[in-house]
Amino acid sequence: MSDAVAPRSALRFLPLALFALLALVFLVRLFSGDASRIPSALIGRPAPAFDLPALEGLAGVPGLSTQDLRKGHVSLVNVFASWCGPCRQEHSALMAIAGDQALRAKGVELYGLSYKDETTKALGFLEEGGNPFARVGVDPAGRTAIDFGVYGVPETFVIKGDGTIAYKFVGPLTPSAIATTLIPEIEKAMAGGAATTR
Repeated sequence: MSDAVAPRSALRFLPLALFALLALVFLVRLFSGDASRIPSALIGRPAPAFDLPALEGLAGVPGLSTQDLRKGHVSLVNVFASWCGPCRQEHSALMAIAGDQALRAKGVELYGLSYKDETTKALGFLEEGGNPFARVGVDPAGRTAIDFGVYGVPETFVIKGDGTIAYKFVGPLTPSAIATTLIPEIEKAMAGGAATTR
């Protein structure tokens, strides 16, 4: 009788043991490497087809479409939203990119994709911090962002002049990230280098 009770007692602890094992796996994954290194299946492929309207009220700034990414120059597409805290953190870095004369001389264009945002709030966000974007496409349902494989905002894509996605930066850009990661990826895209992801 005691032999039959022992296995049943051990079975009571099985869910706890499985939970502990699962927690350990999650903990190891959490601290193993850079969390922003999320692979994108679209790296090295053409940007998805889209045609987004302009942000109403943002005078002189047109919408964004796939054709704008195929004009022979490197494009940066930044996915942002006014409700996104990290987007607010990176905004000054985007303004610095927009004002970078060396990038401008190389023909690099910075475009914005307004993700699941209300028109008035997105407009207020860009009026408050300044508008770094040459074009802004409005994606209220997030469909285009999904097609780009966006996991969350902000994300920034480096697009080659033929419309091929060369690089994806996940998270807010900082001056350090721009200097050590984004600029080299832009240079690679201009030279037709291998596509990468971060």
